[in-house]
Amino acid sequence: MKIDLNGILDSKRLAISRALSFVENTDNLNMEITDALFKHLGRAYRIGVTGPPGAGKSSLVDRIITYWRKQDKRIAVISVDPTSPFTGGAILGDRVRMGRHYADKGVFIRSMATRGNHGGLALRAQDAADIFDAAGFDIIVYETVGVGQVELDVAKAADTTLVVLVPESGDDIQAMKAGLMEIADLFIINKADRQGANQAFAQIQSMLEMRHPEKGLWSPQVIKTSALQDEGISKLTNALVEHRQFLGQHGIIRQNFKDRILLKIKSHIEEHVLHEFWTTERQHQLNEAMAAENVMGTLPGKIVKTLLEK
Repeated sequence: MKIDLNGILDSKRLAISRALSFVENTDNLNMEITDALFKHLGRAYRIGVTGPPGAGKSSLVDRIITYWRKQDKRIAVISVDPTSPFTGGAILGDRVRMGRHYADKGVFIRSMATRGNHGGLALRAQDAADIFDAAGFDIIVYETVGVGQVELDVAKAADTTLVVLVPESGDDIQAMKAGLMEIADLFIINKADRQGANQAFAQIQSMLEMRHPEKGLWSPQVIKTSALQDEGISKLTNALVEHRQFLGQHGIIRQNFKDRILLKIKSHIEEHVLHEFWTTERQHQLNEAMAAENVMGTLPGKIVKTLLEK
């Protein structure tokens, strides 16, 4: 498929949509999009929004869109969804909460399905963000569905990461992996009009105080919001502006851009090597070894060595 580069740069929605479909439906990761758009990248501010299902992430993103549209900023949202077991497509779910923005030409909302390919999803989402970046969108939001490995990977593609929780998330907070605590720049206690919001707030603050961040590093903030009641949104958007300024002042925006390119290069090489390695002959050899009657008596390391010698 030929990428309509001029159409993307002119922000034509059809050209953008076709490029996004190319990214999502290509079996193997490739650098065609990156190379075509490379000199036009690096302008957009990228925000990752993650958290457990039901935390109100879409409603919160809706409020963020409304705020920045009033500032005449163009917003793109990439919603990373679970794969439907029946159709293989994205389950749109609560995307309807952002439905009022679909007719706004300054907003582009796109859902991407995992399709069971967790390893490449973050990079496909990043390719999609690159398309929006080149098309002149000011802010790109990644919205993910949970707090698993996909979310951690997608967060690497963001400049600022929001972890959205609710007052009832006590067990989730206790079970948070260190990795999630490390990637969060802002913790949002959404639906804060419910009972338990103050306790959740204090719990996260206590966990953050135990980290003792190094001097000069960003100290994550904890903010209480209610997306449906439109409460705490100005504090959240002010914190986003503050964090972006911090990133710019410390040269982190530029470093993030370099890190994303490095991740793409490494991942592309890894996928290419895997594709080259698993020839039909090697796959057949492995299947034969596993089907052998004495497979339980064969050392796995010996099978690996045999395959590598091919």
